[in-house]
Amino acid sequence: MTQKEPFSNYTILQNTLASRVVLEDLFLRPVRYVGGLDVSYSKRGRSSTACAGAVVMNPEDWSVVDSASACLENSVPYVPGYLSFREIPVLLEAYEKLQVLPDVWLVDGAGIAHPLRIGLAAHFGVLLDVPAIGVAKSRLVGRHDNLPAEKGSRVPLEDEKTGEVIGTVLRSRTDVKPLFVSPGHRVSIETAPEVVLSCCTRYRIPEPTRAAHNMVTVLKKTIPSS
Repeated sequence: MTQKEPFSNYTILQNTLASRVVLEDLFLRPVRYVGGLDVSYSKRGRSSTACAGAVVMNPEDWSVVDSASACLENSVPYVPGYLSFREIPVLLEAYEKLQVLPDVWLVDGAGIAHPLRIGLAAHFGVLLDVPAIGVAKSRLVGRHDNLPAEKGSRVPLEDEKTGEVIGTVLRSRTDVKPLFVSPGHRVSIETAPEVVLSCCTRYRIPEPTRAAHNMVTVLKKTIPSS
């Protein structure tokens, strides 16, 4: 059996999940709380431990109103296009520990800007039927025009073959690398970058996902090395 053969059923599931993605603004506005999700690993390899951080913040002052974390030994190999199947279990475990839930989630990863339109943010959003936006630091798929250097600049991210708009390339800070923003679920393509930009202060990364990233960076260092 090759490494990719066990994922054949996952492709079927991805197509099913993708068909359930809703690209409409179905979340509370003005937003009261914004959530951030991130996953990191204790080491590289099949048997690495995955650490997830979930942070809920008040956008008025970016104070943390709730947070939770989880760690799981990861036995799923990395195969491009199937990353969400590695990360969803530990994200769900962290999510279940929260007492306060946000109106919208920002997820470190892709939304519909994915070969099958079901990146981590879309997978998470559809499974829980919650508003979610993918905020990726690198481009997984798509093409785009040149992006001006000023903060707030944006251009559409388009499918290379069909020209379909699948997200937005967003400059979250002047003269820094852009973010690749795509809706995951219950958020429109037009609104997703507006929400993300509103969460960017002094940094390239939005405050909620930056807080989640900082959490898992510390957490994974506590995992004993084998």
